[in-house]
Amino acid sequence: MNQVIISAATEGETNPLVPNVWEMGVVLVGFAVLMFIVVKFIVPMFEKTFAERAEAIEGGIAKAEKAQAEASAALEEYKQQLTDARAEANRIREEARAEGAQILADLKEKAASESARITAQAHVQIESERQAAVVSLRSEVGTLATTLAGRIVGEALNDDERSARVVDRFLADLENQNAGAAK
Repeated sequence: MNQVIISAATEGETNPLVPNVWEMGVVLVGFAVLMFIVVKFIVPMFEKTFAERAEAIEGGIAKAEKAQAEASAALEEYKQQLTDARAEANRIREEARAEGAQILADLKEKAASESARITAQAHVQIESERQAAVVSLRSEVGTLATTLAGRIVGEALNDDERSARVVDRFLADLENQNAGAAK
């Protein structure tokens, strides 16, 4: 059987290793038409799709970079506002402390002046009460002294001038005794 195949192959003058020209022509024309269709219609569609994708990617990157720049600017602005707010808060706090210290100093000064005024008023009142007491005591001591002197002497000392002299002398003696005892 192998013999039959070999003899049949050798009978024709065609070599199986050499391709048929008509077949090659048809294949080349088909390939050329197919290549024309691919180059004319399919490749532009792929190019268009690739360009759209590249544009979308580049646009997305540009948008992302723009958003990143805006976010960075917003962050810097926020940091600046935060720094300004902290500085303002510190300034307000220092002003409040200074005002508090000033108010406290004013209140202390007012309290001291009020205390001095009350003390001065109390001294004046005490002095006036002491003077009133001295006057009252002088009149009572004078009356008692004249009555007592009248009893001792045995005569009435109704003369006002004499009574005043006796009272003054009596009070002077008392003051001298108090001054001597105090030393």
